[in-house]
Amino acid sequence: MGEKSSEIKAPSPLLLIMEGRSIFELGAYVASAPLFKHLPKGDGHPVLVLPGLAASDLSTGPLRKFLKKRGYEPYAWEQGRNLGLREQTFEKMLARVDEIFETHNRKLSIIGWSLGGIFARELAKLRPEKVRLVISLGSPHSGNIKASHATRFYEYVAGHSVEDHPLDTTLSIAPPVPTTSIYTKTDGIVAWQNCHQQKPSNSTQAATIENIIVEGSHTGLGVNPSVLFVIADRLAQDEGDWAPFVSKGARKLFIRTPSFDSVGAA
Repeated sequence: MGEKSSEIKAPSPLLLIMEGRSIFELGAYVASAPLFKHLPKGDGHPVLVLPGLAASDLSTGPLRKFLKKRGYEPYAWEQGRNLGLREQTFEKMLARVDEIFETHNRKLSIIGWSLGGIFARELAKLRPEKVRLVISLGSPHSGNIKASHATRFYEYVAGHSVEDHPLDTTLSIAPPVPTTSIYTKTDGIVAWQNCHQQKPSNSTQAATIENIIVEGSHTGLGVNPSVLFVIADRLAQDEGDWAPFVSKGARKLFIRTPSFDSVGAA
């Protein structure tokens, strides 16, 4: 049985302090670069990458470089720093999706880091005919929305409460396209339970959403080699032939695929 939303709390101070280990994840990204060439190659389809709260396209540079080398056409969001869920900002993102789709005349995938992942899911809900799949990295789309060390900062820069955002939507509902939520249980910024997708009542949709756990920090997810391995695997699937990620063999040491109802597990 999963935890009640009210029981979900922000990460401990120790985990927050441990976010500094993201520098080692960046080091692992650099050290693993020669191994990335063995990962699945892409089919050239476009991929929009959205940054997290207070971050800019600079933060997603290594991820977009990785995508380019794997054979995709990566796009930055080009809106400066991500300062929250604002109507004007969201309209610009929708226009960005439309523009990319029209340029390539094919569906795009969207990868969002933290708050960017929440944006990615909402974009796919409004443009499902233009989005191939969604991947979120440490995105708190469910549970207790206030269980985060970034709540006060978000409300300050966005100008509204996290519980009173300008979009008419239910954030916890996954979009009607294949959706992968990647998170770490040692996240020091947001409660990992909030990043875990719950099983939807619609059995058809349940077959196209998944949760994947990796080892690492919140601020290092965009350069974490395990995350990049999963991203390469997910994006390389043929359009319309999506299947859940399979963690087997040595993969299980770094990547796990929990069941929908395991959010309350230790």
